[in-house]
Amino acid sequence: MQNPTFINRRNLLQVGLGTTAGLLLPTALPAKLATPHHRPQAKHVIMLYMSGGYSHVDTFDPKPELTKRHDQSIGEEEKAAVSGQPIIKRFLKAPLWKFRPNRECGTEVSDLFPHLRKMMHETALIRSMNSDHRDHGEATLQLHTGSTTTAMPGLGAWLSYGLKSFNTNLPSHIVISEHRPYNGPQLWDANFLPAVNSGVRVVPGDEPIPFLKSPTSYERQQLELSLLTKMNQRHLKHRQHDAQLAGRVASFTAAAGLQQQAPEALDLSKETKETLKLYGAERGDQSSYASQCIMARRLVERGVRFVEVIDAVGACRDNWDAAHRDIASHEKYARRVDQPIAALIKDLKQRGLLEDTLLVFCTEFGRSPWAQDGKGTKSRTHHPNAFSCWLAGGSVRGGVVYGETDDIGNYVVKDMVHVHDFHATILHIMGLDHEKLTYRHAGRDFRLTDVHGHVVQEILKA
Repeated sequence: MQNPTFINRRNLLQVGLGTTAGLLLPTALPAKLATPHHRPQAKHVIMLYMSGGYSHVDTFDPKPELTKRHDQSIGEEEKAAVSGQPIIKRFLKAPLWKFRPNRECGTEVSDLFPHLRKMMHETALIRSMNSDHRDHGEATLQLHTGSTTTAMPGLGAWLSYGLKSFNTNLPSHIVISEHRPYNGPQLWDANFLPAVNSGVRVVPGDEPIPFLKSPTSYERQQLELSLLTKMNQRHLKHRQHDAQLAGRVASFTAAAGLQQQAPEALDLSKETKETLKLYGAERGDQSSYASQCIMARRLVERGVRFVEVIDAVGACRDNWDAAHRDIASHEKYARRVDQPIAALIKDLKQRGLLEDTLLVFCTEFGRSPWAQDGKGTKSRTHHPNAFSCWLAGGSVRGGVVYGETDDIGNYVVKDMVHVHDFHATILHIMGLDHEKLTYRHAGRDFRLTDVHGHVVQEILKA
């Protein structure tokens, strides 16, 4: 015989918020802010992830020697044994785009990013990034979670866990992703951290979050929610140690708050003509990369702690990884993001938000300074030994360049910044000590940077 209480609870879930809540939020939003380890130098993060691996030697790391030595051999490269591909000779490949300096700080950026080049005086460009894996899945996982092999909590989840949200009606961790990136939801999953810290995915378009619109009036929803809460609390009273049950109970209230505030936060209809023009967005546009950057700004304005905008245009290699076919494909992807990201920096600054917001522009690895398929070919292959990323906002020193690669961009020769160091620096700017931000799981303390990482103090203001 079925329990009548269970039947009533199930029916309430179906007609009220329950079914919706489970899809919107994994568990309850935190009720109060956590205490940082030291004075934070930013309050929010907007991470701009370019999926697929852009070429550092064609974008942010000028190498005149590549042009001089175009088509010269630098020896042989052995392909991965599992691929069964033969050993090939490596012939250097000149960049396709000219590099020019920013007028204020002199930082050189290629013609792929003319708008971003004008904003480099606001950024700290790191030309000495390094990661541990040459395959997309593992490298993307490491960029987000610190691990190349095991799914772990991502950067956004750790920041959410360490700092919580400013707005209890919105998640502290949101991911804007039009298409599924490498590794999919593993990138924003909380894993063993409390489920509240998982990212809520927003899919740009007419239905950014499933079931976001309430099926009933606000008054009726509140009445149903009140009744459901009383029943859940009574049920929970005899199950005090069931953390997941407690999370599900609170998630209904959190989802109701999300339904009230998220539609307005993601609605660009009230943005001015001037703002839309700045980003290169059209009126009514809810899906372009420009609109996604505006959404990120609106979410930060409303108290969201961490927003990631993932530039994963489509299926495998319909992203920056199209460089395998022809490096000239970079033109398409750069054009999509260049103006919107430069506009985001300008917009945050003129609204007084740049000091409180850390911008992170990154990719999982760079591209080889040699042609992938032999002399005279058009492509570049994966290159984890050296690549470029940049930070802006918060306490970041604008107009600086940190680290160096050799004269062809093959290896880091000065001030290497491993992905663990990158994470440690981001956490530090947000007021968190990467060695102290730990979580006890399976008998040991885990952290984002594992047993590695140091803060790159040289790119931060004193």
